Amino acid sequence: MKRMFCIMTVLITAPYNEEGRKELEELFGSVVYQSWKENGRAYREDELIQLLKGSNATGLITELDQVTENVFASMPELSFVGVCRGMPSNVDVAAASNRDIPVFYTPGRNAQAVAEMFIGNVISFLRHTNTSNQWLKDGKWNSDYLQAYAKFKGNEITGKTVGMVGFGAVGQRIAKLLTAFDCKVLYYDPYVQHDYPQYEKVSLEKVFSDSDIVSVHLPRTDDTLGLIDRPYFDLMKESAIFVNTSRAVVVNREDLLSVLKESKIRGAILDVFYHEPPEQSDYEFISLPNVLATPHLAGATFEVEDHHVTILNEALKKWKDEKTLNIPTLYNKNDLKAEV
Repeated sequence: MKRMFCIMTVLITAPYNEEGRKELEELFGSVVYQSWKENGRAYREDELIQLLKGSNATGLITELDQVTENVFASMPELSFVGVCRGMPSNVDVAAASNRDIPVFYTPGRNAQAVAEMFIGNVISFLRHTNTSNQWLKDGKWNSDYLQAYAKFKGNEITGKTVGMVGFGAVGQRIAKLLTAFDCKVLYYDPYVQHDYPQYEKVSLEKVFSDSDIVSVHLPRTDDTLGLIDRPYFDLMKESAIFVNTSRAVVVNREDLLSVLKESKIRGAILDVFYHEPPEQSDYEFISLPNVLATPHLAGATFEVEDHHVTILNEALKKWKDEKTLNIPTLYNKNDLKAEV
């Protein structure tokens, strides 16, 4: 069937700035804004269906809500779904494709945020800023200035070799920032076809063996679950740091815990955990003195919300105005059969 672009109502449950909402009003006709932030949680399936029906929405923009088969079945007039995430993992994409419903997403929306957090945390780890801050607040600077100077002397990031496991939007943004520090960047990613002559594409083994800092940037898939395990950790230098800002489950839990407890590597910087919020087993990592831990906030900046608005609005405008499915951020374009 030919998809009709008449006046539409778009329900937005993702954080969306006022300028972005106005653009969508001009593009489609009507916008209903019910951000999940108003409840402090994602909408349940029944709540989302009620919102869609109550607003007579024919378009949906979401971030956290689970858009299930039942949601699609309840809303046969739904024309598109926009997902404010790097991957549309909260949407039953197969159910959407079966109904010829485009699913747009926002890859790279948090790349700058995660990259800056990476740089900040690595420098903090190397220069002991967190531990020295607490030491100072606890009133432990009680002799001459050399006491702190000797206790917290650290290392510079400049000139280090940084290895990326996964070289998508986040890895590439980190690599770009690292050039300011004259770092050598290695990367492993069998899916990246583009050539980056300023960086070195190597084997996964070489990333671990040659790097001073190993950083993981992998999605959760059947192929990546537990991919990083003891044989790779055993290749690392004792002075090396392991960083994970992607998904905890791509790393074998027991293997990482053992190399940290045994001080086989210098330490780890972890922003993701096997349970979130953490359970007692996660605090085995968090409590270690050679771990810098943050509560999954590498992508938590106000600017990220502006980025996803820009990415999604550009895609929706192209889709509507040019009547095309040839859009890089249209996730299921190869599975859609309907003429636009």
